[in-house]
Amino acid sequence: MRYLLDTTALIWMASEEHKLSSPARRALRSPTNELYLSVVSIWEVVIKSAAGRLRLRSSPTSAVPEWQKVFGLRTLNINQAHALEIGNLPLHHHDPFDRMLVAQASVEDLVLITADETITKYQVRILWCGK
Repeated sequence: MRYLLDTTALIWMASEEHKLSSPARRALRSPTNELYLSVVSIWEVVIKSAAGRLRLRSSPTSAVPEWQKVFGLRTLNINQAHALEIGNLPLHHHDPFDRMLVAQASVEDLVLITADETITKYQVRILWCGK
């Protein structure tokens, strides 16, 4: 299976695994699954860290590549198709980071791992990571 982590799933996987649901932990640990990390989540981590709203053990420039290596996360860049797909999404969510993740999951046919209830309103496959 191919999964796209939202930013919360990424942070929980990296530092608060106990917050993840059992199905999410199994999916994230399975060596047969492909795990993707969007550039938009990296961007969000950098912004929240700089604003003091996210505390990391090291800087995002060190932490993110380390997480990618340790957890085998593939980078998902933002492309034109992803940006254009946002125009097809209803305005359930006003957070531009989350809207991009929904668009990417839709275009790339990925299952989005999330604990954001608003995302369940979209026509995108999700794996709930909250308890």
